[in-house]
Order: sequence, then C-alpha cells, then structure tokens
Amino acid sequence: MTHVEDELSNQPECWTRAAAQAPAYAEVLPARGERAAIVGCGTSYFMAQAAASLREGAGQGETDAFAASEFPYGRAYDRVVALTRSGTTTEVLDLLGRLKGRTRTTAITADPDTPVRAAADDLAVLDFADERSVVQTRFATTALTLLRAHLGLHPETAVTDARTALAEPLPEGLVDCAQFTFLGRGWTIGLANEAGLKMREASLSWAEAYPAMEYRHGPISVTTSGTATWMFGDAPDGLAEQVRGTGALWIAGALDPLAELARAQRLAVAVAAARGLDPDRPRHLTRSVILAH
Repeated sequence: MTHVEDELSNQPECWTRAAAQAPAYAEVLPARGERAAIVGCGTSYFMAQAAASLREGAGQGETDAFAASEFPYGRAYDRVVALTRSGTTTEVLDLLGRLKGRTRTTAITADPDTPVRAAADDLAVLDFADERSVVQTRFATTALTLLRAHLGLHPETAVTDARTALAEPLPEGLVDCAQFTFLGRGWTIGLANEAGLKMREASLSWAEAYPAMEYRHGPISVTTSGTATWMFGDAPDGLAEQVRGTGALWIAGALDPLAELARAQRLAVAVAAARGLDPDRPRHLTRSVILAH
C-alpha cells in the first residue's frame, strides 16, 4: 500500500477528530460578521475556495479566497486564515510576514514546529492529519472539516458518507477513462478543482474542473466516449442527459460533497496503479515548495 492510499483511507477518523476540536479553536478562526480571507497554495488554495464560499453563503461574513502569491494587500480584512500542511511554503510565509502587525492571522497546519509558528499570530494544529505522501489527501479534507464544523456546517452524515466512499467499488469503467472533468456549484467548485488536481498529480491524467453551469459554455465540446464527467453536489437540470448524449460517462455525486472528493482521491490512485505510476512520487513535485530568495 502506498502512503497516499493509507492516508486517504483514515479520513473519517480524522474528520471526527477535527470536528470535535473546532470549539477549541473558535477564538482563532473568523468570527461571525468579520471580513475574512482564506489563502493557500495548490490543494490548500482549493480548500480555501470551498471554505470561503461556505462561510459567505451561510451569511457569516464576507469571505475571499486567494492563492497566497496573489493576495491583494490593499484590501482590509479582520482576519486572514492560511492553510499550510507543511508550515514551510514560501508564498504562505511571505504573506504572513507582510501581514504581521497589520492583520490578525491564523495558520491551520499539520506541523507547528516549523517557521509558520513565528509567522502567524495564531495556530490551529491538525498534526494527526499530517502525511508522508507528496500528494495531499487527508490534511486538506480535515482542514476543511475543521472550518465546516466552526461554521456549524459539518453534517454527521459526512463521516458516514466518507466511509461509504472509501468502501464501495468505483463505478464500472471509470478507471479506464482517458479524460476526467469535475463540476461543482458554490462551495463544491473548490472541491471539483481539487479533484482535477489530484488526477493530474497522482495519475498524470487529462483532468479539468469547471462551475457546472459554465460547462455548457464550451468545455462540453471536448466530451466524448472514453471520458468521464463527475458532478459534486446537485447537478443543473438537464446536464446529466446532455453529458450522456455525448457518449461520456456521467458520475452523479450522491454523497456529501467532501466524501465525493475522497472517492475521487481513490480514483486518482486507481488510475495511477493502472498506468504503472507511483502516486507517492508525482512528477516534478515536492512535499513543500520552498523558494530561494
């Protein structure tokens, strides 16, 4: 078993622990009514997208998501939350350093014994969700679970659905597809983006992600037999029929969307195995991006 297989398999336990810890971190996560930004790089950026959409959609305050390298320093926020598994990513540390003394910051990390301890004002530590694999799975979903629970939006069914997603066989024919498209709406757009990234990282697949309503504005033109289109959450009316009409495989997201992401992680590993690839060692990637200044 690869590291990534082992790490994605215990997500239900990690989510349960994170949800239980949410009250302990209430003071260092954005309070209702605050203007907040959530930042990260790669996978963490896509989790930031999902969390920001959830928070603002729930009426808890204006919330933006940015890649750490693209943060708009001219905007005023009450708190900035940085997602960083390693605590060493250059862009995140640079951002936290520039905000020091100006804006209150919190880092959600798996490793507090890193430069992020000094860079951020506050820490939320999810060390039980740390990973050996370069490819992020459980830390990302556990960090999002912490934020969902903080917002009061973590349903108990999410953990049950995750167990289902990790136990049931993948849909027939899915692993054999040559192209994968992931769709989302609202907060699940971030999850769709992350599913596409997992497929590219772990299995070198042609994978894309779009807001579901945008899919018909061009991208559907490359959909055909041998491709799969996977919906995170409820699909727009008529979209499933349109996709099936192209000859593509349609995958409806019937589980909690975060559990669907766990299922997509399994797909990435399965496709990697079918292609003789090692998902723990994705091409040209390292566990943390540390840049020389």
